[in-house]
Amino acid sequence: MFEISKYIQKDANYNKIMELQIKNIPEGTKPRLLLHCCCAPCSSHCLSVLSEYFHITAYFYNPNITEYEEYMKRWGELVRFVDNVYHDEVGTFLEEHESEKFLEMSKGLEEVPEGGSRCYKCYRLRLDKSAAYAVSHGYDYFTTTLSISPHKNSAWLNEIGRELEQEYKIPYLYSDFKKKNGYKHSIELSHEYGLYRQNFCGCEFSKANSQKN
Repeated sequence: MFEISKYIQKDANYNKIMELQIKNIPEGTKPRLLLHCCCAPCSSHCLSVLSEYFHITAYFYNPNITEYEEYMKRWGELVRFVDNVYHDEVGTFLEEHESEKFLEMSKGLEEVPEGGSRCYKCYRLRLDKSAAYAVSHGYDYFTTTLSISPHKNSAWLNEIGRELEQEYKIPYLYSDFKKKNGYKHSIELSHEYGLYRQNFCGCEFSKANSQKN
């Protein structure tokens, strides 16, 4: 049996770990993967990497997106991309817009710079909901597209994924999708399919920060 723990260490190559996990999928099988998706551009590359090996549901849950209109715009772009490229091969699921949960979580952290502890808690909020959904609906793995962004901390994401893997008893697919020019490929796919690319993460704090620059 493939034992992943020996590969989890400081400065681990999470893209390599993902490749090892995929390599160890039993021949002739195609597991069910719940892919937490933050937006269509980030999902585009991740789906291109994973769709050959998994039956995927693109799961949209991002309570950090403060504005409902923005939430539905990003969801609509994700569905449009999946339908145009993958048709019935990839499913989609929209969770409720629970911005109040993010705002409650952020209390006391309003002045923390982008990339700090508020972001860590945001990652955990989204991944915890994803893991719970994956378990309750019989998925074999769960993971997130978030690691494709150069602005997201991949070590934190995989650390959280590992903790939730142990808590919920479901394998986490480790990843660092920005490796091997993944982020560059997502930009190329965004241009190819005319995808809406937002210039802020989604929360009111990242939006304010983007307006300063």
